[in-house]
Amino acid sequence: MSETAVANHIRKRPLWADADWRAVAAAFALNGLLFGVWAARVPAFKETFDLAPGALGLLLLALAAGAIVSFPFAGGLSERWGADRLTVRCAWGYGPALLCLALAPNAILLGAALFVFGGLHGAMDVAMNGWGARVETRLGRSTMSIFHALFSLGAGLGAASGFLAVKLGYGPIAHFSAVAVFGGGAALFLMVPVLPKSAPASRASGSRPVVILPSGALLLVGLIAFSVAIGEGAMADWSAVFLHTVVSATEAQAALGYAAFSTTMVLTRFCGGILVERFGPVVTTRLSGLTAFAGLMMVIGTDVFAVALAGFALAGVGYAVVMPLVFSRAASDAVMRPGPAIAGVATLSYGGMLLGPPAVGFLAQWAGLSTAFAALALLALLAVLLAGQLRVQSGGEPPG
Repeated sequence: MSETAVANHIRKRPLWADADWRAVAAAFALNGLLFGVWAARVPAFKETFDLAPGALGLLLLALAAGAIVSFPFAGGLSERWGADRLTVRCAWGYGPALLCLALAPNAILLGAALFVFGGLHGAMDVAMNGWGARVETRLGRSTMSIFHALFSLGAGLGAASGFLAVKLGYGPIAHFSAVAVFGGGAALFLMVPVLPKSAPASRASGSRPVVILPSGALLLVGLIAFSVAIGEGAMADWSAVFLHTVVSATEAQAALGYAAFSTTMVLTRFCGGILVERFGPVVTTRLSGLTAFAGLMMVIGTDVFAVALAGFALAGVGYAVVMPLVFSRAASDAVMRPGPAIAGVATLSYGGMLLGPPAVGFLAQWAGLSTAFAALALLALLAVLLAGQLRVQSGGEPPG
């Protein structure tokens, strides 16, 4: 059979028929699941340790710091061990790290455990995106948006398990143990069998530094990630506040803002591959940025709840597929190797996620919440302007 015939056969097979695809899908779902489980039980930890808002903020910062610190190391280790091996090694530690949160006897040790948990979460994030990009290239199909949708779905299931655990009266120790054993076990069952018997010699070389930061054109790719992530982060913390204070929605109605945003984001990610294969990454990113801009302008341009809610839903559509495209582009960079390139983009992405909420708060204090949301809309246009940087490069692996 010719190489062309083999490639066409692979493209016609369902994605889930490929063992590597299933393994990467399991990794994304597990990464989101355990993070969602933690997020759902934050109120329990706040009550257990009697944490003031400022103290809770510092603990959450410890988790984010662990993730950001891990990114460049994960990029280097992905090149040495292979992205697939690093993903699985992080997965083995991720479940126990979650349980350590529940076992922490005081706030100080909880902060230390959160730093480790965040580090494993971030390192696995970098590694699984590298693994996913490699599978995407081999299959010749745009599937990164589906992987990211599975992360979001996993996070939602994790949060739902928290609701169920509280209703049934289970504390964090029992809850975290059950999810770590059953969720982690199911994911590893799909991930471990596909690992190669030995790491490629080129990746095992000790001549490359472990910590590598992005440079050159990849910084522009990182700016796209930053501009999207800062808006996505702000939606989580400020959508309900905006609807309640600006649109005068009730507290219950205000909660629907982020629900609408998240729902359309997940649904769009599941079908994002079709858009990318039809229009290509550059056009898709431009359409996405314009859609996010239009959605945010709808939000700030009305005092009608239904219209504002539709605006948040439209923004979710706009933000959905840009980040998967950014990671695909980083993995194909012509200058930097996939692991470090993905790590650099992830650093700017998480930086935007962290900066979004306080930046909106600062602008809202100075010029009003509508102005702050208008700034997010303008940042969405930055993705439109820089979309040409997401053209996936060819020519094989970049030089090491």
